[in-house]
Amino acid sequence: MSLSRRGFLSIAATAVLSRTLTAQDRDRRALESRISRLIHDFEQQGNHRTGTAVDHRSAEWLQTQVERSGLKSALEPFWLSRVDPLSVSVIAAEKEIVGVPLFDGGFTDSSGISGRLGALEEGTDIGLTSTIPNQAAAGVLGDVRRANRHKAIVCVTNGQRPGLCPSNAEYFLKPFGPPVVQVSSLDGQALADLALHGATVRVISQVSRTPTSAVNVTAKIVGQNSLLPPLVIMTPRSGWYSCASERGGGIACWLELMRTLGMPRPARDIVFVASSGHELGHLGINAFVDARPGIVKNSAGWIHLGANIGAAVEPGNNIQSSDDQWEAILAKAITGADLRIDRRVPRGTVPGGEAEVVHRGGGRYVSVIGQNALFHNPSDRGPIAVDPKVIAKFVDVFTAVAREVSRA
Repeated sequence: MSLSRRGFLSIAATAVLSRTLTAQDRDRRALESRISRLIHDFEQQGNHRTGTAVDHRSAEWLQTQVERSGLKSALEPFWLSRVDPLSVSVIAAEKEIVGVPLFDGGFTDSSGISGRLGALEEGTDIGLTSTIPNQAAAGVLGDVRRANRHKAIVCVTNGQRPGLCPSNAEYFLKPFGPPVVQVSSLDGQALADLALHGATVRVISQVSRTPTSAVNVTAKIVGQNSLLPPLVIMTPRSGWYSCASERGGGIACWLELMRTLGMPRPARDIVFVASSGHELGHLGINAFVDARPGIVKNSAGWIHLGANIGAAVEPGNNIQSSDDQWEAILAKAITGADLRIDRRVPRGTVPGGEAEVVHRGGGRYVSVIGQNALFHNPSDRGPIAVDPKVIAKFVDVFTAVAREVSRA
């Protein structure tokens, strides 16, 4: 029995749809594969600390990635006095615990500072405390550092996974307080025992200073009308250790947006910046803004691709925005991509990450910062750290947001 014309057309339409879906699937797999390779290459470069040889090589690598997308790229230098740890440890009797200095605190000479170890509230020469990453300038520890009641402080770093998880140096350009040596959570119990018995310890936080430069990587999609205020898309690219999941997702989205937003040609220019100096009080994005007076307020807005986008170990998504309208645009795109929102930062709160520069300057912005059990952890590397499928979904999210706000 022969097929009816309607039946034949139905089968033909199904076949075409099947081929279309297969092509979409192939494109998706290609995107996820690009994301995986990119983050692997990024983490293999080493410790992405600002102004180091790794940081400079990584900038050149990222510039090459930008130009492969068809855009011209620039490396924009800024200057800093780099901190290079020489000898950083806590020594008690024959035990030596190696640490990392707090980069916006004080330092010692090679002899260090000796004294009795005790809890902060005991007022001993050497104070012992603990903190989670990026809380060294806030709360009790921040207050004690400002009071300057101790000759030195030993800080056990308690990330969500064991290890030495340093805090960023929020006040890198205006350091304060005594030397603070950060140590691994794995050394916490040994130090607590020493403090309980009032042991005498020696704290060494010897560093050198090296005048050097770091660079921001920039690019631009030229819009139909360059007289319109530009849209700025930013992501940090520096940090502690390999930082595969901390920085990798944002960098991957940043590069993919150069592909997705070029066609059709946007109404306005879209400016891209990947900044170094993240862990040192956001030096890079401040240098970018200082070189462009008025850009914060005189832009159409900013999209901040923050930390931990697509992190795979205990993930979550926090959104930040300047106003209700932009938050609604971002939230719609996130839920439309079948992603969840775990927290909305209350309106008026100073946002985390580089978005704070826009907030303080009175600009409009949306920002995503993920949750991540490997945050600032030396184990933030390898395929277990990131979820390329989720990062690919965020490419869709930020593409939709960029197109929406670019048309406004």
